[in-house]
Amino acid sequence: MKKRTLTGALALGAVSALALAGCAAGAEAETLENGDEKSVTIAVFNGWDEGIAASELWKAVLTEQGYDVTLEYADPAPVYSGLTTDDYDVTLDTWLPITHADYIEQYGDDLVDLGAWNEDAKLTIAVNEDAPVDSLADLAANAELFDNRLVGIEPGSGLNRVTTEEVIPTYGLEKMDYLTSSTPAMLAELTAATEAGENVAVTLWRPHWAYDAFPLKDLEDPEGALGEAEGIHSFGGKSFETTHPTLAGWLQDFEMDSELLFSLENAMFNADGSDDYAPIVEQWIADNQEYVDSLTK
Repeated sequence: MKKRTLTGALALGAVSALALAGCAAGAEAETLENGDEKSVTIAVFNGWDEGIAASELWKAVLTEQGYDVTLEYADPAPVYSGLTTDDYDVTLDTWLPITHADYIEQYGDDLVDLGAWNEDAKLTIAVNEDAPVDSLADLAANAELFDNRLVGIEPGSGLNRVTTEEVIPTYGLEKMDYLTSSTPAMLAELTAATEAGENVAVTLWRPHWAYDAFPLKDLEDPEGALGEAEGIHSFGGKSFETTHPTLAGWLQDFEMDSELLFSLENAMFNADGSDDYAPIVEQWIADNQEYVDSLTK
């Protein structure tokens, strides 16, 4: 290599290094007075309404506190993977000890459990209130009354795993058509069956606004295949307590009982059908101001 070329290369390298240093300095995260990075990304599971409701509530609360909040929708697997790489800061809809246990076993060493904010979560198989069965133990023998169908939600969901691995073999439901697609598709099937006065069996969970919108009952689960009631936890990414120490503390103290959650879900998903949640949440906050103020004390 000629000396002239080497010198040029060194000069170019020096310029590049300075440019990178400038980019690094310019990319330094903006920080709020409370010590948190201003930007926060909340990962939200597709189709899980309690998580959507809680995330929209915290988005409104944190925006008022000066944060720049982004909600990113994804399925559970990429959410937990993304939390370990700080692509997301936090997610508010981890069900333990059953539904999302596989993900926490896989990724939990690089996450932080901020605690449960609701302890009444329950996986269910629900049917129309006047259906001629009351128990999962009777469903297989009466499958034809439900058009031989059990309607599920997202294939990647914990509810799908429990239904496939536990409920179906436990109660001999293998001959029923188990349909999985999405939560909106399941709700569309539920709506159509209700309007037609037909029997329907769906995988569902509590808390969910569908219990207020439709005349439903949960099938008894004498073998306990669906598990006991669970807690809904907030989980932070591997750097969350460092980048957002104040918010981490708020989420550790976060509690929301099912009645409050139902009222927020109903306002968002079962009122006027709008998916512009901001004004709906704003009104709900105004109606529940004392509770909302307590979230950031």
